Amino acid sequence: MTVDQDGAPRRTVTAALGAVFGSPLALLMQGLDIPMKLLQRLVGVRHMPYFFLAPNFLLFGMFVFLPIAINIVFSVTGGAALFPSERPYVGTEQYEHLFNCTSYLDPNTCREDHFWRGVRNTIYFVFFQVGAMVLFSLVTALVLNKKIYARGFFRAVYFFPVLLSPVVVALIWKWILQRDGLLNAVITGFGGEKMLFFIDPSWAMFWAVFVSVWAHMGFYTLILLAGLQAIPADLYEAAEMDATPRWRTLTRITLPLLWPNMIVVIVLALIKGVQTFDEVFVLTGGGPGTATLMIVQYIYETAFSNQVQNFGLAAAASVVLGLVLFALTLLQLLLARRKEV
Repeated sequence: MTVDQDGAPRRTVTAALGAVFGSPLALLMQGLDIPMKLLQRLVGVRHMPYFFLAPNFLLFGMFVFLPIAINIVFSVTGGAALFPSERPYVGTEQYEHLFNCTSYLDPNTCREDHFWRGVRNTIYFVFFQVGAMVLFSLVTALVLNKKIYARGFFRAVYFFPVLLSPVVVALIWKWILQRDGLLNAVITGFGGEKMLFFIDPSWAMFWAVFVSVWAHMGFYTLILLAGLQAIPADLYEAAEMDATPRWRTLTRITLPLLWPNMIVVIVLALIKGVQTFDEVFVLTGGGPGTATLMIVQYIYETAFSNQVQNFGLAAAASVVLGLVLFALTLLQLLLARRKEV
């Protein structure tokens, strides 16, 4: 409230708006206070948090636990029917079909060879993608943590691809890498010959890894950058006063103190890499042949894309994948607990 020149009080616009919108809100809150007090008397103060958490648990159970349960039911049933009540129980037949191999290292000896090709490609993809992701994220975070020109701009630029849809990212890079794409236009402009990046299996996997690292590196860089900024500056000042070489400062101060954040980055990148589907599927379609076929793509095609839809086999494969992701999640929790200790 302000005062006029003659001393009379004058209400500001903000105060007027507060009076208009605040009164109904206050009445609403008073109305809600009555049933809340009655509920508190019935269940007690100690049990009130469960009441507020109940809607979240209900939604979480409906969209997470219920689909998991249905998926497990599908994995032990057979037939082509969609509804679980119409599917015959077959026990572990679907899992036996998946793991029916003479040698698990050779997909050609497996009854379901596409599943094991997807497993092999996923392991190969995760190994190189996570390694490159951690390395480039670390280097980028170290550079962006220094006092460089336009540091805020470059931080935003490196994080921008994270905001894009994976499908959009894949379409952009597919446009660049296709036979008549932008990259081949640059190559032919310098007198070279067009390269078929998606025909050679090695090139196809390389670009799948590259695009994935390009798209998600900003998120992990942000995690490592936060860890770097949490390191006390006086440690670096003491090292500088002792004329410690930069490589020794990096290996003895920066990396050991950044290790908890590195663990988070590694585990999250592992989980994300195992679940890779949309980017690689749009970029290469799993080809050439099955060179970039990932396990999630195998599950999708087995259940929905193939001419003969096998929901039970796809459900069994997704249960196996879920157990792997659950193990990786437990690993993250275990490492995080050790970090706290």
